Amino acid sequence: MDSKNLLSVHKISKSFGIKTLYKDITFGIHEGEKIAIIAKNGAGKTTLMRTLIDPSNADTGDIVFRNGLKIRYLPQQPSFDDELTVRQVLYQSEHEGFDALKAYEEVMSKDSDPETMQVALDRVEITGGWTIESRIQEIHSRMNLPDMERKVNQFSGGEIKRLALAQLFVEEPDLILMDEPTNHLDLDIIEWLEDYLINYKGALLMITHDRYFLERVCGTMFELENLQFYKYEGNYSYYLEQKELREANEAVSLHKAKRLFKKELDWIRKSPSARTGKSKDRIDRFKDIKKVANQIVDNKEVSLSLNSQRLGGKILELHKIAKSYPDKLLIENFSYIFKKGERAGIVGPNGCGKSTLLKLIMEIDTPDTGKIITGETVIFGHYTQDGMIDKNDLKVIEVVQEIGEYITLKKGHKLTASQLCERFLFDGNQQYSYVSTLSGGERRRLFLLTILMKNPNFLILDEPTNDLDILTLQALEDFLEDFQGCLLIVSHDRYFLDKLCQHLFIFEGEGQIKDFNGSYYEWREEKKRLASINTKLSKPQKLTKQNNLQVPPKLSYSEKLEWDSLSGEIAELEKKREELNKVFESDNQDSDTIIQASKDIKGIVAELDEKEMRWLELSEIVDKS
Repeated sequence: MDSKNLLSVHKISKSFGIKTLYKDITFGIHEGEKIAIIAKNGAGKTTLMRTLIDPSNADTGDIVFRNGLKIRYLPQQPSFDDELTVRQVLYQSEHEGFDALKAYEEVMSKDSDPETMQVALDRVEITGGWTIESRIQEIHSRMNLPDMERKVNQFSGGEIKRLALAQLFVEEPDLILMDEPTNHLDLDIIEWLEDYLINYKGALLMITHDRYFLERVCGTMFELENLQFYKYEGNYSYYLEQKELREANEAVSLHKAKRLFKKELDWIRKSPSARTGKSKDRIDRFKDIKKVANQIVDNKEVSLSLNSQRLGGKILELHKIAKSYPDKLLIENFSYIFKKGERAGIVGPNGCGKSTLLKLIMEIDTPDTGKIITGETVIFGHYTQDGMIDKNDLKVIEVVQEIGEYITLKKGHKLTASQLCERFLFDGNQQYSYVSTLSGGERRRLFLLTILMKNPNFLILDEPTNDLDILTLQALEDFLEDFQGCLLIVSHDRYFLDKLCQHLFIFEGEGQIKDFNGSYYEWREEKKRLASINTKLSKPQKLTKQNNLQVPPKLSYSEKLEWDSLSGEIAELEKKREELNKVFESDNQDSDTIIQASKDIKGIVAELDEKEMRWLELSEIVDKS
């Protein structure tokens, strides 16, 4: 084995009953490589990853590991003993520094000779045993984990995921296998994790639908498709370009093979049953051509074209709603009036109240104060994180038929339950499979089908991207871009939010929710800009004796005047913006006033951005003086 090769996979295959996932696939993973596996739900991504941990899962083939390889697996839903504390989990991590410290303590407890003690001491230093304590503390803080003495049985799903990641990072294995590492993490943690993995010295093999993650972290793509295995040396953008090129070439080759097959078939039919060497060669060649020409390319995609009901004038109004629990204030005095075609995203850390807001709207929970008014024409479609409940004993087709035997599409066309299943890539055989046998992504796709077939005109989606494959995500995004109703989305998928949401509800803590007019990317850039301004404002500046104003010596006369006035102008604009925001909190404003206030705010925000940017430019001159 190559010294840089961590493992080699040779011609492994896997089937479940009549379904073959992959056949005779071969690849290797080298030191420091960062690889993503891309495939449709149910194609065998997770099965392949588990086979690398336990090669006995493969039906055929071999997997060879480098001697001493330290490999760890992060499943989609990690678990720990409920009675363990955070401290116990992290300090039980398999890091050679821990072993070295234990060995050193044992040597020191005995009457060992100086040479033995020196060897033990050297091993502690080489393995980083002295620094492991500070490393654990740093990772504990970075991953925003609960107190060290808190037991696992009190953890949420997101906290369990963060704890499992922290344990991996303490151990620093040579190769980490990660199955959907961003699921259940809030956006700040995802962005930190992204940066951490970019700089991680070990190798990574991951399954993820997060396209920003794929683009920045992974430099190699493995694709499982039609039982075949393809390798692309490049990031996600490169993969998309090369995949399109490969499929175009395959289409040309298949067309040529079919034409040649027809020609050879005519020759076979006309030719006498000769047994000459030349005829036998041509007959053998015909068999090979037939195999190529008759191959079935599975290029089906999820097809969504449902017929939403029209919305009336009144849609959804939230008037000064509040919600809290004994230990936490989630929402305080929040008001908003939804308009036709509105597309809003909801962002904030885990546990801040995002899902609670959705439950209040859906009347699953009730607000402590305030009122929620829903228009008579509104038909909600609520996609929850929990997914389908108590459906394991039903077949796929039965789940759909519970809602209806057929559905009406655009232009009056109708689809039966079975035809609709096929549109969502559940073929005839799979329609009669039990829900319990579906993969996580397939269950999510079926749940999405049950939501959309009710023809909602107001979609509420709580983490809809979890476990969905990229092809299904693309189809869902295309559908939602054309969707004429309202959208309200909670998601940690930054690409998904950027593509679909016009503005964001930002949960800022202490019950406060800010309405930000822009995409997720624009909000992150705004946060960085404001952080930069706050940093500069917090720096002490020299004051002049004349007027106690900052007068940087290298500014021109006109720039000095501008500098003196900017702080007051910015403060005045912020005051106007706050006054206009109060318009939206009032229950008595008519629609014209609200529309005008919205336009005024946009103008003020644009002017505020311009003045703050100018303030930054002048402050750069001040800092250099």
